[in-house]
Amino acid sequence: MTPLEIGRAYNSITHLWESPAFDRSNGIAQHQKAIAFAHKRGHALDIGCGCSGRLIDLLSNNGFAAEGLDVSDEMIRLAKQKHPRLQFHQQDICEWIFPKRYDFITAWDSIWHIPLTRQVEVLTKIVDGLNKNGVLIFSFGGTTEPGEHKDNAMGPEVYYSSLGTNGFLSLLINLGCACKHLEYEQVPELHAYLIAQKI
Repeated sequence: MTPLEIGRAYNSITHLWESPAFDRSNGIAQHQKAIAFAHKRGHALDIGCGCSGRLIDLLSNNGFAAEGLDVSDEMIRLAKQKHPRLQFHQQDICEWIFPKRYDFITAWDSIWHIPLTRQVEVLTKIVDGLNKNGVLIFSFGGTTEPGEHKDNAMGPEVYYSSLGTNGFLSLLINLGCACKHLEYEQVPELHAYLIAQKI
């Protein structure tokens, strides 16, 4: 599936994040840990921001000038309703050109939807989009080897890919980042996240 197809799939399930049953604490503790590594509270970017606004709120409340990016036009429409004064980009991260460098970038449950063949390219672009000492947090499928699959657990069929834990670690080290934290926080599920800092 292309990122644009992923965006259309997410257009049809925005209600999952708008529901009162949605757990707004999802990812918050992990991001608080990442924010603690940030030397500067300048510009921040939420890749795959969705419509809940919880990470945008967290970043804003911690002194960042937060922006959001999502491939889903419906997610962006709803996000703008909640935060009309903030900047949102309705873009495919694979094609988007960073307008500036950021002190903090998050890609929580988002870049695992990009094609496996573009993971290295996109992670490289994201790291290049960080200022020196900038912090990156992203979640991924903590597999042993690179791989890809599709499932319809949320309703529409959605594509996932991962370089695998060692693949992401090796790439980030080669890109001049230091790993600050790596955790499988939903064991036995292979949901992992990594905090890295550009050095």
